[in-house]
This record gives sequence, C-alpha cells and structure tokens, in this order.
Amino acid sequence: MKTKSGAKKRFSLTGSGKLKRKQAYKSHILTKKSKKRKRNLGYFTTVSKADTKNVKKMI
Repeated sequence: MKTKSGAKKRFSLTGSGKLKRKQAYKSHILTKKSKKRKRNLGYFTTVSKADTKNVKKMI
C-alpha cells in the first residue's frame, strides 16, 4: 500500500513507537501571541491516542 506523501512529511515515529508532530497556530498572526506561547508552539508533541491508528496507516 502506498504511503501518503503529506503524512510522511508531517509525522515521524519516536523510538518507543509514538508518533511525533508539529503544533498548529505558529504560521501567521504572530503579533498578538505572547513570546512564551510562540516559544512553546515551536516544540514537537505526540499525536493523540484517538488519531494514532489512522496516522500510522497513512505513513
């Protein structure tokens, strides 16, 4: 089965098998967001448990 090339670029597996993703809301309208909020949006986070099965199927 072919992988979805968009998902391949957006998600990656960690060593323990969890899925890593970037956070949303960091692309535009950054003037009204605080420094702390923008800084914390820069970090990676994990995909929620409910979405993990579908995302693994795509990559």
